[in-house]
Amino acid sequence: MKKIAIISDTHSFWDTKIYNLIHECDEVWHAGDFGYSEEIEQNIQKFNIKGVYGNIDGQEIRKRYSKTLRFYCEKVKVLITHIGGYPNKYRPEIKEEIEKYRPNLYICGHSHILKIMYDKKHNLLHINPGAAGKEGFHKVRTMVLLEIHGKEIKNIQVAELGPRVKSTKSIN
Repeated sequence: MKKIAIISDTHSFWDTKIYNLIHECDEVWHAGDFGYSEEIEQNIQKFNIKGVYGNIDGQEIRKRYSKTLRFYCEKVKVLITHIGGYPNKYRPEIKEEIEKYRPNLYICGHSHILKIMYDKKHNLLHINPGAAGKEGFHKVRTMVLLEIHGKEIKNIQVAELGPRVKSTKSIN
């Protein structure tokens, strides 16, 4: 059994809520748009993060990560990319990758929209963990936690990390 943290769209932002959840996990998977800072570099090394680069990532991240990642976690076949779409609305190159690789779990980021849904046509679980960073239009920062037991994906949880931006205005 492995505990997994799935995170995306951090845009160079990590806070104690993210650290506390990641420390409880065996593996951390990042679906792109890491951003880059000394802190991000330290986290990549400290947590041995598996992931892909996103559209905002520079050469520091692109040298380390690829556009797509395929691997097994226990007996679950995993595919991760940053920009991919959703069931029935996959980008053409991702649809082709899904049909060729036939993953059990497909993870993407980019949209900053949290979605967890089953794709009956391709027999896979689709997860977009939303955005854990503060850049973007999302209102709540999120990530996903789950467990992999052999070939089963269990105990999926959405972790709400707090508001994207703290408002300093009062509404009367």
